[in-house]
Formats: sequence, structure tokens, C-alpha cells
Amino acid sequence: MTVTIDLFGAFQAIVVVIFGVLILGIVFLLYKKVRGFFRGRAFDAFDREEMSKRWDEIEALLKAPGEVSRKLAVMEADKLLDYALKALAMPGTTLGERLKFAQYKYPKLREVWWAHKIRNQLAHEAAFHLDAAMAAGAVKAFKRALEELGVV
Repeated sequence: MTVTIDLFGAFQAIVVVIFGVLILGIVFLLYKKVRGFFRGRAFDAFDREEMSKRWDEIEALLKAPGEVSRKLAVMEADKLLDYALKALAMPGTTLGERLKFAQYKYPKLREVWWAHKIRNQLAHEAAFHLDAAMAAGAVKAFKRALEELGVV
């Protein structure tokens, strides 16, 4: 009984396995890149720390006495959301335009529109009165939006 080994066939099988592993590796790397592109820029640890620090300042403003501090808390929360959307490369020249674009990718951002409208009233209507409950609701809406984006 003689055993013959087809060295060329064995070599071909090894080459096919190695080539398959390389192709799978390339596909995996491309998948990660594409997924990262469609999810937007991931916030690194520094960004998260800075955003969290800014958010703590906003909550401190909200708890401070007086209507002026509540107004400032809403304005700063709006600016923080705008900063986050810019960092995620959402197109648009205003927060409103960026929100319109972002809500297709993040549907829960539709819930922050009323808070943004309150901010606009604060900015454009000198006699606008902001009570504590409305300010707390607006800041809470901004926080939910930032959580949806994975920022806070």
C-alpha cells in the first residue's frame, strides 16, 4: 500500500485558507470604519469629561436662585447640544438645521424641539418669563438629547 501526498493540492488549500482569513480581516476592518462613519465621531474620554463638567455647571445654574440663572442654564444647555452636533459633523449653519438633519439618525431628538424653542424665546423676547418648572423641563429635554447622542 502506497500513500501519495499531493503537495501542490495541500499548498493550494493552505493558500486558500490564508487568503480567506485575510479577506475576513479586511471586511471586518471596513465594517468598523463604515459603522464609525455612520455613527458619527465617537467622543473620546476627554470630550466626555469636558461635556460632563459643562453639564454639571448647567445643573448648578438650574438649581441656583433667580430667573436669570434658570435662563442661563437653558441657554447653555442649548449651546452644549449645538456643540455636540457640530462635533458629530451634522451639517447646517444653525442648531435648528443641525437638529433637522440629526433627527433622521437619532429620532428621539424630535423631543428637544420645544426646549430649543424656549431658548429662542429667551434670546429674542425680552419680556419672556421662565418659571422653574419650564426651565427644569427644558434642561431635562436637552439632557435626554445629549444622552441619545452618547455625549453625557
